[in-house]
Amino acid sequence: MSQSFKEAASICKTIMRNGYDAYVVNARLQEKAKGSEAMEIDICTDMTLADLQKIYPSTEKTGTDTAFAIYKAESCIIFFYPADSEDGSHPEECVAMVTPRLLKKLQDTGEMPLHLACPYLPRPKDVHDGFADLGSGEIRLLGLPDQTLRQNYLRAVRALRFSANYNLPIEHNTWMAILRSARRVLDYVSASDIIDEWRKVEAETMAAFVKLLYESMILHGLIPEIAAMARIKQQKNETEEETVFDHTLDVMANYPHELPYDWYGTLACLFHDVGKLHTAEFFDGRWTFYQHHRVGAKVTRKILSRLHFPPEETDLVCFLVRHHMRFHFMLTDRGIRRFKALDEYPRLIEMVRADIKARGGSYKEFNHNMKMLDRSDTPEDMLEPLLNGGRIMQLTGLKPGPAVGLLRDALLKAQISGDVTNVDEAVAFVARHRAADSL
Repeated sequence: MSQSFKEAASICKTIMRNGYDAYVVNARLQEKAKGSEAMEIDICTDMTLADLQKIYPSTEKTGTDTAFAIYKAESCIIFFYPADSEDGSHPEECVAMVTPRLLKKLQDTGEMPLHLACPYLPRPKDVHDGFADLGSGEIRLLGLPDQTLRQNYLRAVRALRFSANYNLPIEHNTWMAILRSARRVLDYVSASDIIDEWRKVEAETMAAFVKLLYESMILHGLIPEIAAMARIKQQKNETEEETVFDHTLDVMANYPHELPYDWYGTLACLFHDVGKLHTAEFFDGRWTFYQHHRVGAKVTRKILSRLHFPPEETDLVCFLVRHHMRFHFMLTDRGIRRFKALDEYPRLIEMVRADIKARGGSYKEFNHNMKMLDRSDTPEDMLEPLLNGGRIMQLTGLKPGPAVGLLRDALLKAQISGDVTNVDEAVAFVARHRAADSL
């Protein structure tokens, strides 16, 4: 090994001792590319210019051929390039075997044909790196789409995000590259990185994003429980059937109409019917999914834990899934007061509204509950009992006085608790209460 490469290797070791990565780019090719001038050696590192200058103060900034720094060592000139730190790149693509400077020298000397060079060229990070200008009206990967994806498979998820957020189609060859790479996306990209990309999807476009995940087959490996819902049928109305997955997308699309920008509420809509996979039962010519909300909350917790969601976010989404059926039923005074005591009841209301919109269903129970919700703001002592004071005196033989008021209040509380729900039960309640007082 020449003195120049020994010095370059020593520099790499010094960088690594400081907690960073560094390596000499393809020493064999660099040896072939050397000319009569001073030896130039390319090094890739994830250390920044500022940190390099702390170790080698004479290091200077440069933008030449994407190198970000240059250092004049004793026996050579060192060019520093940014190392590939993408966890989602293919193993064969994560180590640079050629740099723009080295590539030019090899071409000039004829030592290496261009088609044999490694496709990964070190370059600065950019969220749009690898993508054509979005102003073209479509989402397109630069160069050969399959090769561009190999450099960072997270670009597949990013392409889906761009398509959903900007409402742009994905170019055909780019789409086929994503479809072919679906398994590798799951092999090489961590769930945390995929979710970090997912978090940048707008609530209003999340349904479109999830649909693209499904169509690209990425969802099948990431959240198979959700993908399986595309094979579960349910009644949309009296005459139509739909898949649970299609219904889920419709609910997700409708939810932000009333609560825009609510990312977590929209995510809860994605999971609100996941329990149907475990509770589906065909009986008497129809599918039933009893207690799917309770089961769905448990399944959701398992999924979100697998995707490394923080505990507080997991608790929130599971809570919304667990209680999303509460507002579907015609609630009593007691039921509406218990519902309103839930911290997230506005989100639960909008989940039900979105569900009704998705089905084209009836608002009868929903409108009743909204009126009852207004009624719940009225103090208990202002609500009317089923029997007034005159009727109570007629039934009990009581004279006007405090005893009638006490019995009236007791009846009102029994109504609110749900123990008394109609006039006949109210009459029986008053009779029992009077008999007990007479003992």
